[in-house]
Amino acid sequence: MSSDVFYEEEMNSIEWEDVDQYPAFSVCEQITEKPEQRECFTNTIKERLYLKLIDKNLSVNKDISDTVLIKFHISNSGKLKDKKIIMDSLLRAEIPLLEKWLVESIDSLPRLTPAYKRGIPVATEFKLPIVIQSEKSTN
Repeated sequence: MSSDVFYEEEMNSIEWEDVDQYPAFSVCEQITEKPEQRECFTNTIKERLYLKLIDKNLSVNKDISDTVLIKFHISNSGKLKDKKIIMDSLLRAEIPLLEKWLVESIDSLPRLTPAYKRGIPVATEFKLPIVIQSEKSTN
Protein backbone atom coordinates (compact mmCIF):
# COMPACT_ATOMS: atom_id res chain seq x y z
CA MET A 1 0.00 0.00 0.00
CA SER A 2 1.46 3.37 -1.00
CA SER A 3 1.80 6.17 1.53
CA ASP A 4 -0.69 8.27 -0.48
CA VAL A 5 -3.36 5.55 -0.27
CA PHE A 6 -2.68 5.00 3.44
CA TYR A 7 -2.90 8.76 4.09
CA GLU A 8 -6.20 9.00 2.16
CA GLU A 9 -7.68 6.05 4.10
CA GLU A 10 -6.48 7.51 7.39
CA MET A 11 -7.98 10.92 6.56
CA ASN A 12 -11.32 9.28 5.74
CA SER A 13 -11.37 7.28 9.00
CA ILE A 14 -10.87 10.27 11.31
CA GLU A 15 -13.92 11.58 13.15
CA TRP A 16 -13.39 15.25 12.47
CA GLU A 17 -16.16 16.37 14.82
CA ASP A 18 -14.18 15.19 17.84
CA VAL A 19 -10.77 16.86 17.91
CA ASP A 20 -7.88 15.76 20.11
CA GLN A 21 -6.93 19.34 20.95
CA TYR A 22 -9.13 22.44 20.74
CA PRO A 23 -7.96 25.65 19.09
CA ALA A 24 -5.97 27.66 21.60
CA PHE A 25 -4.93 31.18 22.40
CA SER A 26 -1.44 31.54 23.87
CA VAL A 27 -2.91 31.74 27.41
CA CYS A 28 -4.48 28.30 26.90
CA GLU A 29 -1.68 26.41 25.17
CA GLN A 30 -0.32 24.69 28.29
CA ILE A 31 -3.69 23.15 29.19
CA THR A 32 -3.77 19.44 28.35
CA GLU A 33 -7.28 18.30 29.31
CA LYS A 34 -9.92 18.78 26.60
CA PRO A 35 -12.73 20.18 28.79
CA GLU A 36 -10.36 22.78 30.24
CA GLN A 37 -8.99 23.59 26.75
CA ARG A 38 -12.49 24.30 25.48
CA GLU A 39 -13.37 26.33 28.59
CA CYS A 40 -10.22 28.47 28.28
CA PHE A 41 -10.89 28.99 24.56
CA THR A 42 -14.52 30.08 25.02
CA ASN A 43 -13.83 32.13 28.15
CA THR A 44 -11.05 34.04 26.38
CA ILE A 45 -13.43 34.98 23.56
CA LYS A 46 -16.27 35.88 25.93
CA GLU A 47 -14.02 38.05 28.10
CA ARG A 48 -12.83 40.01 25.06
CA LEU A 49 -16.40 40.49 23.82
CA TYR A 50 -17.71 41.61 27.19
CA LEU A 51 -14.80 44.04 27.69
CA LYS A 52 -15.55 45.58 24.29
CA LEU A 53 -19.22 46.02 25.19
CA ILE A 54 -18.48 47.43 28.66
CA ASP A 55 -16.15 49.93 27.02
CA LYS A 56 -19.06 51.19 24.89
CA ASN A 57 -21.17 52.35 27.88
CA LEU A 58 -24.40 51.09 26.34
CA SER A 59 -27.48 53.20 26.80
CA VAL A 60 -30.79 51.44 26.21
CA ASN A 61 -34.46 52.39 26.46
CA LYS A 62 -35.62 48.99 27.75
CA ASP A 63 -34.30 46.36 30.11
CA ILE A 64 -32.50 43.76 28.01
CA SER A 65 -31.79 40.13 28.72
CA ASP A 66 -31.13 38.24 25.52
CA THR A 67 -28.68 35.82 23.97
CA VAL A 68 -26.67 36.44 20.81
CA LEU A 69 -25.35 33.40 18.96
CA ILE A 70 -21.99 33.80 17.27
CA LYS A 71 -21.00 31.19 14.70
CA PHE A 72 -17.46 31.13 13.35
CA HIS A 73 -14.94 28.96 11.56
CA ILE A 74 -11.31 28.46 12.52
CA SER A 75 -9.14 27.33 9.63
CA ASN A 76 -6.48 24.64 9.87
CA SER A 77 -3.94 27.48 10.01
CA GLY A 78 -5.68 29.09 13.01
CA LYS A 79 -7.42 31.95 11.21
CA LEU A 80 -10.82 32.93 12.52
CA LYS A 81 -13.28 33.63 9.71
CA ASP A 82 -16.84 33.29 8.42
CA LYS A 83 -18.38 35.04 11.39
CA LYS A 84 -22.15 35.01 11.60
CA ILE A 85 -23.99 36.79 14.38
CA ILE A 86 -27.57 35.79 15.09
CA MET A 87 -29.66 38.04 17.30
CA ASP A 88 -33.25 38.97 17.91
CA SER A 89 -34.59 41.90 15.85
CA LEU A 90 -35.62 43.72 19.05
CA LEU A 91 -32.07 43.52 20.37
CA ARG A 92 -30.76 44.70 17.01
CA ALA A 93 -33.17 47.66 17.12
CA GLU A 94 -32.27 48.56 20.72
CA ILE A 95 -28.48 48.34 20.15
CA PRO A 96 -27.97 48.94 16.41
CA LEU A 97 -24.15 48.87 16.60
CA LEU A 98 -23.97 45.64 18.61
CA GLU A 99 -23.19 43.41 15.63
CA LYS A 100 -20.46 45.78 14.42
CA TRP A 101 -18.89 45.87 17.89
CA LEU A 102 -18.97 42.08 18.20
CA VAL A 103 -17.33 41.62 14.79
CA GLU A 104 -14.64 44.20 15.66
CA SER A 105 -13.97 42.40 18.93
CA ILE A 106 -13.71 39.01 17.23
CA ASP A 107 -11.42 40.47 14.56
CA SER A 108 -9.11 41.82 17.29
CA LEU A 109 -8.69 38.46 19.03
CA PRO A 110 -5.09 37.26 19.38
CA ARG A 111 -3.69 34.63 17.04
CA LEU A 112 -4.89 31.05 17.55
CA THR A 113 -3.27 27.70 17.11
CA PRO A 114 -5.72 25.44 15.23
CA ALA A 115 -7.44 22.36 16.55
CA TYR A 116 -5.60 19.08 16.08
CA LYS A 117 -6.83 15.60 15.26
CA ARG A 118 -4.22 12.82 15.37
CA GLY A 119 -1.47 15.40 15.12
CA ILE A 120 -2.99 17.05 12.03
CA PRO A 121 -4.18 20.68 12.17
CA VAL A 122 -7.88 20.73 11.25
CA ALA A 123 -10.54 23.35 10.60
CA THR A 124 -13.31 23.63 13.20
CA GLU A 125 -16.61 25.43 13.58
CA PHE A 126 -18.02 26.80 16.80
CA LYS A 127 -21.23 28.31 18.11
CA LEU A 128 -20.81 30.62 21.06
CA PRO A 129 -23.80 32.04 22.95
CA ILE A 130 -23.25 35.48 24.45
CA VAL A 131 -25.72 36.78 27.04
CA ILE A 132 -26.50 40.48 26.72
CA GLN A 133 -28.02 42.11 29.80
CA SER A 134 -28.56 45.79 30.34
CA GLU A 135 -30.91 47.89 32.40
CA LYS A 136 -32.88 50.79 30.98
CA SER A 137 -30.99 54.06 31.19
CA THR A 138 -32.44 56.54 33.64
CA ASN A 139 -31.81 60.15 32.67
